[in-house]
Amino acid sequence: MRARYLIVDGHSAIFGWPELQRFHARRTSLGRDALVKKLRDYQDYTDIRVVVVFDGKGTSATEQTEPHSVQVFYSRAGQTADSIIERLASKYAEKFDLIVATGDLLEQETASAFGAECISIATLRAMLDEAVPN
Repeated sequence: MRARYLIVDGHSAIFGWPELQRFHARRTSLGRDALVKKLRDYQDYTDIRVVVVFDGKGTSATEQTEPHSVQVFYSRAGQTADSIIERLASKYAEKFDLIVATGDLLEQETASAFGAECISIATLRAMLDEAVPN
């Protein structure tokens, strides 16, 4: 059985999820942290590894990951999270079962063309709510 990965467009999730959007409005890091916590809980309750990608400002793409935690990527300035997600889909869709969660229809089409399954942010939220007990 192939490993399963969920790749999440971080800002698409934050702006498509009202309570995360409220956190983000107070301070951007609050929205990101709340999303990563929800995704980490989901990963802990399932066999699905989670990767979340955010638009960044630095001079190079970065990854902030602790062992056995959610992988968090930030794009470099001038690069979008979409381009990183599309690159991940093109590189890994043949090796792993990939699910890409985004509200961007063009990004969904591109990731799907590489062989990834694509879901909306509403579907992501339902998956997380269903999998993680309160």
